[in-house]
Amino acid sequence: MASKKNPAPSAALPYLRPAALTFLRNLAKHNDRDWFQPRKAEFEAELREPMLAIVRKVTDAMTGFAPAFVRPAEKSLFRIYRDTRFSSDKRPYKTHVAAWWSHQGLAKTSGAGYYFHVSAKEVVIAAGSYMPEKDQLAQIRHWLLDHHKEFRKLLQNPKVRSTFEEFEGNALTRPPQGFPTDHPALDLIRCRQWGLAATLPAPAALKPDFAGVIIRHFKIAAPIVDALNTPIAQAQAPRRKVLFGLH
Repeated sequence: MASKKNPAPSAALPYLRPAALTFLRNLAKHNDRDWFQPRKAEFEAELREPMLAIVRKVTDAMTGFAPAFVRPAEKSLFRIYRDTRFSSDKRPYKTHVAAWWSHQGLAKTSGAGYYFHVSAKEVVIAAGSYMPEKDQLAQIRHWLLDHHKEFRKLLQNPKVRSTFEEFEGNALTRPPQGFPTDHPALDLIRCRQWGLAATLPAPAALKPDFAGVIIRHFKIAAPIVDALNTPIAQAQAPRRKVLFGLH
């Protein structure tokens, strides 16, 4: 029988308990295996299983406004373990828990998608293209040459502006090679990221309607995610075969 302190996975509710934020605060102070390993069961009960419950509830709602992003919760949830192979920072664990919904058929974190994370300090809810692959970066930039006005209109939507801040964009100092230097979309084309983010207090994750808050943010951002994925989908679409010179 599961204890009240560590409920069984099936009992996980789609929000966190105060113990989850306490765990993340302590993990930031004791980011090593000797501290984490004896507390792994606590991590599973207080963070991983509730996060999976949150992700499942959000994913269920996405069938109505982002069906191409529906996937098993386990595929959306990030691992707590850091990849330290190429980093000078060898701390083994992340100090936040996070999930990312990528478009079906795209590698995780590529293209444009939906994201949120919870740390002991804050909740971040975001949507857009944060780590596009090289080809995707070029596809979005070329699309913006002709569609920058409609993309700006999406960004200027009153609900978007009242809910999110735009990504800073990690912009290049010069236009990317092969692009005009005097194009009206140059500020967008120089970017290497496009999207939106909102920051909430960490206790927002403790409220029973936490999944609903994420869903409402994602719905508002959905037209921008769809726009950014449009050129990627077009590039992936199979070309029609030509038969006897006829299409």
